[in-house]
Order: sequence, then C-alpha cells, then structure tokens
Amino acid sequence: MTLTHVIAFNLTLLAAMAAPGPALLYALRQSIAGGFRTGMVTGAGLGTVAALWTGAALLGLNAVFALVPWAYLALKITGALYLIYVAYTLWRDARRPVADSARPGARAFLGGMLVNLANPKSILFAASVLIVIFPPDLAPAEKALIVANHLVVELVVYAGFAALLSTPAARAGYLRLKPVIDRVAGAILGALGLRLLLDR
Repeated sequence: MTLTHVIAFNLTLLAAMAAPGPALLYALRQSIAGGFRTGMVTGAGLGTVAALWTGAALLGLNAVFALVPWAYLALKITGALYLIYVAYTLWRDARRPVADSARPGARAFLGGMLVNLANPKSILFAASVLIVIFPPDLAPAEKALIVANHLVVELVVYAGFAALLSTPAARAGYLRLKPVIDRVAGAILGALGLRLLLDR
C-alpha cells in the first residue's frame, strides 16, 4: 500500500460524504439545531460506524452477507425502520423548541451511530471501493491504518460542517424556518427509509 492509494481512497470518501443521504442530512440538521458540540458529537457517531463498516469490509463481512442473505435483509429492514422513526420524530417535533428537539451529548453520538448503522449498503460500497483502490493481501497493520484514516477523515469533515452551520447566522435562519426545515428533513429521511425498505 502506498500514499497514492490512501489519497485515492480519501478523495472517493469525500465525494461519497458530499452526496446527499441520511448521514449528511442528519449531521447538518443536528449542527444547526444543537450547535457545534451537538454537531461534532453526532459526526463522531456517524464517523465511528462508517469506519467500522470499512473495517468489516476489510474483514470480509460482505462475503458473509452474500452467503447468509437473511442477515443482510434483517439489518436492512431494521435500519430502514429506524430511519422512518427518525423521520417521524422530526416531523412530530417540528414546532417544538430547539432544546426539546435536538439530541445533546451521548444521545447525539448514539443517534449518529444508529443512522449509519441503518444503511448496511455502506459495507457493500466500502468493499467495492477497497477492491478497486487497494492492492490485495493487505497486512493487518495496513487494514488498521485504512480504518483509522477513514475515521479521521469523517471527524474532520463533520467538525467542519458543525463549525460552519453552528454560527449565529445559520442558527438564526434555522430558528426562523424550523418547522419547514424539520419537516422537509423528516420527509427526505422517511423517503430514504422507505426506499431502503422496499429496495430489492
């Protein structure tokens, strides 16, 4: 493994993180609603599970899913139902004060973890990217480095989002439009959950 491989992986990872999806949407909303700390802790939860998915792909869990399709299906259904639940709570709490609707502290970390656990397709994406970018027969230390690198990239990106979106201007704009923003976010997350649930 060379530095070129790591750079290619990081560029691919950044492109994937920038694509609209449950993780990005949840992190953005948490940062605006709860401030920098809540956004950062949420990002840490999201990044931890994303890095674990990469570690699982390196260990061959995608092959286990291929051999035991019901395990993948069970994880996918559970994840889809969780996304739908998050969508429901966002819609339900759209008119509640921010202090009642943002997830602080440990709840923010757990919420981030659960959102990324809700998408087992992440492991299939990670597996395909790893096969294309990295050479075969990676040493255990190299696999550990890839996972650690993935976690650092996720933390840096989500910290940047949190810092940008927790500014007074962003927060004031969110407070003005909270019911609309939360219901739009809830509708999108609900649609993503339904798509995951119904996708074959």
